[in-house]
Amino acid sequence: MTDYDVVVVGAGPAGSIAAKTAAEKGLDVLLIEKRQEIGVPVRCAEGVSREGLESFVKPDSRWIASEIESAEIISPSNHKVVLSAESAGNEVGYVLERKIFDRYLARLASKAGADVLTKTAAVSFRREDGIVRLGIRSMGEFEEVTTKLVIGADGVESRVAKWAGIDTTLKLNEIESCVQYLMTNIDFEDDKTYFWVGRKYAPGGYIWLFPKGKDAANVGIGVMPSLAERNAKWYLDRFVKENFPEGEIVEVVVGGVPVKGAIDSAVADNVMLAGDAARHTDPITGGGIINAMKAGYYAGLTAYESVEAKDYTAGFLKRYDERWKGDFGENLVRNKKLQEKMVKLDDATLDKLTESLEGVPIEEMSVKRLALELFKKHPKLLWDLREFLK
Repeated sequence: MTDYDVVVVGAGPAGSIAAKTAAEKGLDVLLIEKRQEIGVPVRCAEGVSREGLESFVKPDSRWIASEIESAEIISPSNHKVVLSAESAGNEVGYVLERKIFDRYLARLASKAGADVLTKTAAVSFRREDGIVRLGIRSMGEFEEVTTKLVIGADGVESRVAKWAGIDTTLKLNEIESCVQYLMTNIDFEDDKTYFWVGRKYAPGGYIWLFPKGKDAANVGIGVMPSLAERNAKWYLDRFVKENFPEGEIVEVVVGGVPVKGAIDSAVADNVMLAGDAARHTDPITGGGIINAMKAGYYAGLTAYESVEAKDYTAGFLKRYDERWKGDFGENLVRNKKLQEKMVKLDDATLDKLTESLEGVPIEEMSVKRLALELFKKHPKLLWDLREFLK
């Protein structure tokens, strides 16, 4: 006997969906979050695709800040490409209020039957007789709980991954250093997202603006430390000063975003990783909410099958790897190769590429569609990536 069938570490989208799914299947589930408030701080631009979100939950005005109809990509010399969101496969259809959204998902897990504890951190891990003894510190008090499975949804600095011996090491070209301001008193279209690309703006990454209603927006940056001569905040401050001199900053968040692409495996004996912990973020956009929710669902489903089979080994849990790789894993591989190609381009080449698509109607707001249009215009440049653009 164990205290729980599954302990989920981290109550972000991946963890809450994993806990909800496992609890709905009848498992005894504990969901723990080290912070005292779920959803805080928000280390995210908060954009999600319509199709992806609506496959899990019905959109609610309480946690939808903006509905997005188009995206604008701006080159160093101010050439612009506009992508619409008319097709279902768009990259950004909604901008969320993550502080509310994450709590909503955690409540869904609770309603499904999971126990939820905040201000509770996993602090130790040891396997014994085929189960895990997980040390947790809750409200300052230490205790040890036993569980058949641990789902690590504990973010980019995952301790569960280290304890389980899963290699999620990030090189300097596999992580983006990010800073984001919530800004008011700036001009933008509230149904459009904006992306400024090129080394002039953000070496190895880009600057974004995601509307949060009509009078506020997330303005942020991601840079690759291996390419940037200064820190991310320096580049963002310069951009804000030049483009939004009257803007007011009302909130600041910083963090790292993994852009590694697909890892070999997200499982070990008794353990599965999901979301940022498993490097499930998109290598080009840095977006990861929908991938995290999908991974959480697959982890919860696999946990149920594992408990039913009484098999908690990595060999059995490999079916989780097969599920997420068969869903969005191919996109991670493709977009990592595209990212490696794009970060090598100088600003003059980016201007040429962007100018060639200026005024061209691109109905689908997705990385793949944009890459396909570029391939048509510049096949030699992207010829070695043609297999990923089918």
